Amino acid sequence: IIQAALYIISGQYGEATLVKSLLIFGQLLVAGIIIMLLDELVQKGWGIGSGISLFIVGGITANIWWMSFSFINYDGRAYGAIVAFFQGILSGLPALEWFYRSNGAPDMIGFFTTLLVFLFVIYVEGMRVELPISHSMYRGYRGRMPIKLLYVSNIPVILAYALFANFQMIGQFVWSRWNLANDNNWLNWLGTFQYTSTGSIQATGGLVYYITAPGTLQNVLNSPIQALIYAVIVIVFCVIFSVTWLEIGGLGAEDMANQLLDSGMQISGFRRNKQPIVTLLNRYIPTITIIGGAIVGALAAFSDFFGVFGSGMGALLAVSILYQYYQTMVQEQVADLYPFLRGALE
Repeated sequence: IIQAALYIISGQYGEATLVKSLLIFGQLLVAGIIIMLLDELVQKGWGIGSGISLFIVGGITANIWWMSFSFINYDGRAYGAIVAFFQGILSGLPALEWFYRSNGAPDMIGFFTTLLVFLFVIYVEGMRVELPISHSMYRGYRGRMPIKLLYVSNIPVILAYALFANFQMIGQFVWSRWNLANDNNWLNWLGTFQYTSTGSIQATGGLVYYITAPGTLQNVLNSPIQALIYAVIVIVFCVIFSVTWLEIGGLGAEDMANQLLDSGMQISGFRRNKQPIVTLLNRYIPTITIIGGAIVGALAAFSDFFGVFGSGMGALLAVSILYQYYQTMVQEQVADLYPFLRGALE
């Protein structure tokens, strides 16, 4: 309720009358309740994984499909990049305009960059350090404990972009109430804005300006300093949130050692004792966490520069969530075949 009200008050949906504001509020409220109920349905066993994750993937996929194949007229051509590409060829436009659209509409550069981002994330998801493990009771069983390069997955990007979104919303709220003329020097530090020709609000300065994604390659070329600062901020915050989540999310070396021992497993060549395992894991986990956070931050910023469909964070989330679904299904199959491993897999 509070989030929906703040979005309306801060002008996220443009200037709206009281009736329109109430309708928007009701729509957001009902949609939020429906999502909560559907998520609970999935969590109770009527689906795999998290309902929220499923909705995120569905929304990102729909956005990518729309930006690729929409026939809605935008600039004399279709909005969708692939449709506009063939229209450009048939209408005899210059070859550059087949691939690049300077007005911010989806283009083939964004489409190919989206494919590259998906392939790169899939490749990076498979990079890992594997430690040999064995079961203390079943001497014949040996396996490997993987420590992925993206150890904390997409959590740092989610937290970083959520923080940026809240700052942007607060900045717009403050501007729309007390600084419409951008003449308050103190409030200008938070952010200055202006209305675009479409009625939306655009950041033009202050903190909010530097944590707002450029969105298109043209904007990056027009404001390279802003793009560079934005990329640095994204990477730094992703690293910070990676390290933070390592401690509060139960992913640290000590927590992993406890899980390993509680499941009856041990690292081959080490005594079944907690401290040696913690020492070994500390050689890998902190370093991998920092590197992984920097990689996802750089990838998200890079994706925003080239107009990746569904945004840079969206592409990361979609691939990571789909990969997690794949892992969940594999783990369930392994747990059914080898019940004594269920504790280790969970």
